[in-house]
Amino acid sequence: MPRKTSLSRTTTDEPGPVVAAEPMTVQNQEARRVPKKATGSLDDLARTGLKAFLIARDAAFNVRDLLTHSSRMAFLAIKDCEKELDIIERYIDDRLPAAITRVNETRARQLLTSLKCTTDLERIGDLIMSVALRVQSRTAKMAASDVRQLVEMSAILREMLDLVYRGFVDLDLECARKVLQMDKDIDRVCHALFQKHLTEHASDNPSSFDVILMAQALERAGDHTTNLAEDLYSLIEGRSLRHAPKKRAEA
Repeated sequence: MPRKTSLSRTTTDEPGPVVAAEPMTVQNQEARRVPKKATGSLDDLARTGLKAFLIARDAAFNVRDLLTHSSRMAFLAIKDCEKELDIIERYIDDRLPAAITRVNETRARQLLTSLKCTTDLERIGDLIMSVALRVQSRTAKMAASDVRQLVEMSAILREMLDLVYRGFVDLDLECARKVLQMDKDIDRVCHALFQKHLTEHASDNPSSFDVILMAQALERAGDHTTNLAEDLYSLIEGRSLRHAPKKRAEA
């Protein structure tokens, strides 16, 4: 069954913890869609930005059912998530310039982080959708070992997205650190699949090309999730991790 999620809502105009609201299904597009006539208030932008994390997480969750059961419902759920992430990115991009002129430096930094995050989340949605389309177009069954490793990659990605979401809700630096460490796990599985399918013998297998591209898409989605963790680090610490010396970045 497609993943159900809990959408989160902010309750005040000031930055702070976000409380969980009622669960909604991935298919309930009318309930989750960003209103066309929304005010673009600071609370609205914050809620919408956090919603994008949950939608991307749901997309990653549904990869498992798609790979293991060729689930049509999982495919439609991923497609729905990808569309909603596109809507959210445009929504925040359109409304942020006006909103940012009405706030202090601290809140402006938070709003800019929201914009950067939704750009990465939209790209994650595109990459997961590329996996879904490739699975959907296949006529031959993939090897069980390939499915198992791709599912493992999607599970790591889903956990990374969940951690970074909770990090933004609680402003928890430890969540960012865990996500940065987990990026190595998704890379490890991806490299194992590459080594397996780039050998001379495996290159003759028509499915090898598909597996390599799916693994590459999930690995790149993991890279975008580490960008989110770095944005969380910058928001909390007030300095960028991306341009820090390597030794400090791994501390």
